[in-house]
Amino acid sequence: MNTNLKDIFLTNWDIIVIGAGNAGLCAAITAAEAGCAVLVIEAAPKDMRGGNTRHTRNLRAMHDEPTDVLTESYPFDEYFDDLMRVTKGVTNEDLARLTLEKSAMLTSWLSARGVRFQQALTGTLNLGRTNAFFLGGGRALLNQLCNYAASQDVQFLYDTKVDELIIEDGFCVGARLAGQSEALTAKQFIITSGGFEANLDWLAEGWGDAAKNFLVRGTPYNTGGLLKSLLDSGAQAVGELDQCHAVAIDARAPKYDGGIASRIDGVPFSLVVNKDCQRFYDEGEDFWPKRYAIWGRLVAAQPDQIAYAILDSEGVKRFMPSVFTPIQADTIEALADELDLAPQDLAQTVKSFNEACPAGPIDQSILDGKATTSLEPNKTNWSAPVAVPPFYGFPLRPGITFTYMGVSVNDRAEILFEDGKAAANLYAAGEIMAGNILGQGYLAGIGMTIGGVFGLIAGEQAARRLSNKR
Repeated sequence: MNTNLKDIFLTNWDIIVIGAGNAGLCAAITAAEAGCAVLVIEAAPKDMRGGNTRHTRNLRAMHDEPTDVLTESYPFDEYFDDLMRVTKGVTNEDLARLTLEKSAMLTSWLSARGVRFQQALTGTLNLGRTNAFFLGGGRALLNQLCNYAASQDVQFLYDTKVDELIIEDGFCVGARLAGQSEALTAKQFIITSGGFEANLDWLAEGWGDAAKNFLVRGTPYNTGGLLKSLLDSGAQAVGELDQCHAVAIDARAPKYDGGIASRIDGVPFSLVVNKDCQRFYDEGEDFWPKRYAIWGRLVAAQPDQIAYAILDSEGVKRFMPSVFTPIQADTIEALADELDLAPQDLAQTVKSFNEACPAGPIDQSILDGKATTSLEPNKTNWSAPVAVPPFYGFPLRPGITFTYMGVSVNDRAEILFEDGKAAANLYAAGEIMAGNILGQGYLAGIGMTIGGVFGLIAGEQAARRLSNKR
């Protein structure tokens, strides 16, 4: 593998891909298979490569009949309705349709390049027919795609930050590496370097002082440098500064890179209160994979950006255990003390909630309609009293995974400029352009779907343009 910087600068690259995550690897492999000389530049060291792909588990794919890794069917219309519901229509519908339609071939494309999938999941996540899970998770997918890319003569340059893209009249003439005066050149550039979630100062432009209390669930290497370079060079922005994939994670998680292990999946089977011991949202609004990604924003809107999931000894058994041990006590008042909440206030909130719960057991395998009454807000499904000691609490913070503000693209993954014209040799895929499809909200696994689909498109289109010039 060619990692000598002098040789890198002397090589006549057809395509440079910046970012070695799912989107970048799909692009690099597609271009290499078409006969292009491809270099992938990755800001992270090799053992931390891949951006947020390291933390993923699955992708969401449409299919009209059962497959080897997905059950039943997940037709386009249902997928599209799901996306419209979570985004509330804030999406480029043409690009959204393209993404969902092309999602149908992702599992077979990946499998053909050695990626292995688990058998369809069953249980409380309700994902067996919608999401294909990688055997070994995102890290295993990354390792296999990197190995396969290397077999196709794709070269990698790790631990190397690209400071700037040099763009003249919509044409990228080079990429300037950190510490280098000379620009690295190629015929085509594909930008898959992610968003700016690890740049707290930039987050504060959209969120204000609340951003200081965010935990960055994703990679610390996504600081938005290339996104800023593109925007400063006239690329058309898409999405809002404060829109992002953000979930409720354990407040004890590290500031950066906590990943999926830091997520608390017990919200649908708990009652969630803020620091004033007040509930603030319907915990049982829908199945968790369709709602988990709104809870980061909900917690971010609470005083001091902190909340607490409260469960009893029955509720704590209903979801995948957290990597963090829940805080435990024999009474609600004692639990409040442990969580630094007002004991009588929490006890009153729990008492009111319990009295509003319907009789009979809940059924977490369906939207069971077991709703509370006379509360504001009511819990609309899975409303079971928090009554059987011991009691448990998880402190929650907003955990941001990736940001949605990025660059606009067309259906060929070409970056668009403010005058509406497409870049001559610049493409984008993955989180840096996901805001074209995700104006707000999230569906479990769709980030990997967007990255995969547009990575394949970008690699194919860049290679095709070179082929047409030869």
